[in-house]
Amino acid sequence: MNAFAAIAWRELRRGWTTGGMLLPVAFFLLVAVVFAFAIGPDAALLGRVGGGVVWAAALLAALLPVERLVGPDAESGVLDQLAVRGMPMPMVALAKLVGHWCGFAPALMLAGVPAAALLQIPADTLWRIELGLLIGTPGLAALAVATAALVAGLRGASSLAALVMLPFAVPLVIFGAGALEGGPGALKLLGAVSLLLVAGGPLVAGAAIRLGRD
Repeated sequence: MNAFAAIAWRELRRGWTTGGMLLPVAFFLLVAVVFAFAIGPDAALLGRVGGGVVWAAALLAALLPVERLVGPDAESGVLDQLAVRGMPMPMVALAKLVGHWCGFAPALMLAGVPAAALLQIPADTLWRIELGLLIGTPGLAALAVATAALVAGLRGASSLAALVMLPFAVPLVIFGAGALEGGPGALKLLGAVSLLLVAGGPLVAGAAIRLGRD
């Protein structure tokens, strides 16, 4: 348990000290700003499509730190040391997921407030966006860790990560955006997909790390 907490804390600290968590948040806000200027002052149109824009921006922002989640530890031998100490690779992946989410999700949810203002999303809809991000970002974090393990050490990892991650993230975006008007049913579906990704992501990442070490 101490090793699990140490890995999660290391992931969180590395993200903030290297600016790795700030870049996705800045990108998230930049997408909102650019989209707001592109649409113009049509408040009704912005309100209708704003939720989808927020979720698409969250997905794209989640792609940015993928290269640093697993690759550096694989190259430096940290994963080999953990394996020698008897720590299962799925547990390592789960710890990375927790650390990544703790640094990524709260900041993204805070950034959702000014993003909603830029997109002129009504205040009574903002709580649905925040709740949806709270439920869905663990799934995004699980996808990021699993994708990072699959593309670790490969040339052009960023491009490959997008190709791997985007298809699996589509249900999160659909149900997240649909939860703004779809009521509790869409939120339940979003929670089910996110839970499935959190349960399966560390297993996939652990298997990919083992194959990479072999």
